[in-house]
Amino acid sequence: MAEPSLPAAGAGMPASTAFAARKALSGISFYAAAILISVGMFLPFFWSLITSFKPSDEIFSVPIKWIPSSLTLEHYRSAFTTVPFARYFLNSFILAASGVLCNLFFGSLSGYAFAKLNFRLNKPLFKVLLAAMVIPGIVTMIPSFYVLMHFPLIGGNNISGAGGHGFLNSFWGIILPGASGSFAVFFMRQFFLTLPSDMMEMARIEGCGEFRIFWNIYLPLTKPALATLGIFTFQAGWNSFLWPMIILNDPEKATIQMGLQAFSYNHQTDFGPMMAGALIATLPILVLFLMLQKYFVQGIAFSGTKG
Repeated sequence: MAEPSLPAAGAGMPASTAFAARKALSGISFYAAAILISVGMFLPFFWSLITSFKPSDEIFSVPIKWIPSSLTLEHYRSAFTTVPFARYFLNSFILAASGVLCNLFFGSLSGYAFAKLNFRLNKPLFKVLLAAMVIPGIVTMIPSFYVLMHFPLIGGNNISGAGGHGFLNSFWGIILPGASGSFAVFFMRQFFLTLPSDMMEMARIEGCGEFRIFWNIYLPLTKPALATLGIFTFQAGWNSFLWPMIILNDPEKATIQMGLQAFSYNHQTDFGPMMAGALIATLPILVLFLMLQKYFVQGIAFSGTKG
């Protein structure tokens, strides 16, 4: 009589072992791919950083010197002496901060109206707003330029908008077209939709006006959304190049992005000072994000897609 065969060692765990192995392999693959992508995205920034401290003769050395033989601050000195970089920095800050304040106020006000007020054209107007968001900004540049140039009674223009230059060559020509962006209104509306309407009804019973309800009750609850919108708006205003270059003709009103163009001339580029200036230009956005990152994450989480 044949003896019964014994099960092989570990025969009861092949499925769980295979699952654990696949899970471990997928985890390793995911992190390996994430590390490779992160390194690929970080390398250009790292090259810019070391280039700003490299001696000029090592910038395009072959092979690439990832660690310079010596560190120098000459490129940073050149960035501030070749062009009035501090003035450009101040101009960019004024324009970006003004854009943030306008978008936070008007975007919140409009978003509150679309989210909490029931008026006849609420839905149709919001659909028009959504349609406006998909129109590329480059398409509206010529009409915007024409409107700013021929604005009545501004910049030497008469009542019909002729005879002067309107808002051209002024900071208002940069601030006004983006004072209440479509994205700001949409973003704040989505956040206001997450807030209960009971507070509004109770405040109306107590006799509060609509603006007071918005200003004293709902707006303080939107700090995460305001911080997120502020970061987006500041980044867009700070990095803006084409529109300021079209509107501003006075070198004293140039922005930091326009100032970086000064390091490219006669088909040559002075990469050392340009990299130094570019790194200085990233500092305000980096500092702003580090200060508001907690609210930024909350704003992205709560603004959702509720409609």
